Amino acid sequence: MMDPSEAPIFPVLKGKVALITGAAQGMGKTTASVFLRAGAKVMIADINPNGVQVAKEFSNLGEIRFMLANISKSEDVQKLIAETVQVFGRLDVAINNAAMSPDNTTLLEFDEDYWRKLIDINLTGTALCCKYEMQQMKRQGPESRGSIVNIASINAFDPQPNMPAYTAAKHAILGLTKHAANEGGPSGIRVNTIAPGPIYSEMSARALEIMGTTQEEFAGKVSVLERFGQPHEVAHGSLWLASDNSSYVTGVCLPIDGGALIKW
Repeated sequence: MMDPSEAPIFPVLKGKVALITGAAQGMGKTTASVFLRAGAKVMIADINPNGVQVAKEFSNLGEIRFMLANISKSEDVQKLIAETVQVFGRLDVAINNAAMSPDNTTLLEFDEDYWRKLIDINLTGTALCCKYEMQQMKRQGPESRGSIVNIASINAFDPQPNMPAYTAAKHAILGLTKHAANEGGPSGIRVNTIAPGPIYSEMSARALEIMGTTQEEFAGKVSVLERFGQPHEVAHGSLWLASDNSSYVTGVCLPIDGGALIKW
């Protein structure tokens, strides 16, 4: 089945400032493009310096800046939030997308160093982002109606083999999101999660290699639509949750998985 063309983009983020982590490639990069076209001013961050080129590539779409940051380090996250506010004046939306590639081992033989590094980035890093994003949004007052979207995975519901650290982290993101939504609600801050399924990206390509399968074989097994999703399909989910169109939605997880979780 052919991949779908991208849906129309309307200026639902006009006047808003968005921060997107892990935006040097893949879903994060595509989300930056979608958000710019939706009218947002965008700060992108990544541990990969290729984010500089991404910012140049998208500069014709709107106001965009890049900052090198390791989200597992509190000082980096604090500087990132401060720089976003310094450049754009505020923070309205955050897409916490940065993550390490899945591990490739059984639980009985997991690499303890890789486990710690992955948990530091995929879970602790996301928690640090939520912490300092919510602090900034709270300072702006409930009228700002901040929105945070954490990127999990359908691994949080249907674990794939040989990914114990990745699966554990993505399960934990669901609980983190619910907790953050409870804390943020009284301050007008909404926090939600997206759980992508088989979305084709640089990271998914590496995951397929780890699993010893191909895009065609894997998509037919896990997607009712019998294809991989495209990064823009996840980006549009983030766009809806980031915008005021989802103003009464918080603490939920939205699977974008081609029906993977309902497949027989």
